[in-house]
Amino acid sequence: MEKTYVIKGKPEANWVLIDAEGETLGRLATRIAATLMGKHKPDFTPGATMGDSVIVINAKGIQANPTRVKEKIYYRHSNYPGGLKAVTYTDQLANHPDRIIKIAVKGMLPHNRYGRELMKRLRVFAGAEHPHKGQQPKKLDS
Repeated sequence: MEKTYVIKGKPEANWVLIDAEGETLGRLATRIAATLMGKHKPDFTPGATMGDSVIVINAKGIQANPTRVKEKIYYRHSNYPGGLKAVTYTDQLANHPDRIIKIAVKGMLPHNRYGRELMKRLRVFAGAEHPHKGQQPKKLDS
């Protein structure tokens, strides 16, 4: 039987800055999800909040597969009868590019309380400016 390693104390949480300009959506989302969960750390413990907070800038410059750009549709519902809204990828990129990255990352995190807690530590901005300069985020290399 294998033993499970459990970290003692509170792990060090850092702030990470990721530039999405010219990055592929899926590859970027997997990197963000792994960083949020803390899989890049040597003392990774499943289910323990030990990852870093992630700031994503330049979300407008995200790239995607040409087929996805033409065919991808984002759905949301207002919880009223007939309240289903559908938005194409290009419209979503023009109006709310941060939602594209958030939805992709959310799909790669656990679908439970732990995943919802991790999503609170993701901040996505359409442009290059962000209000988290005080946290001194470290730039994450590709």
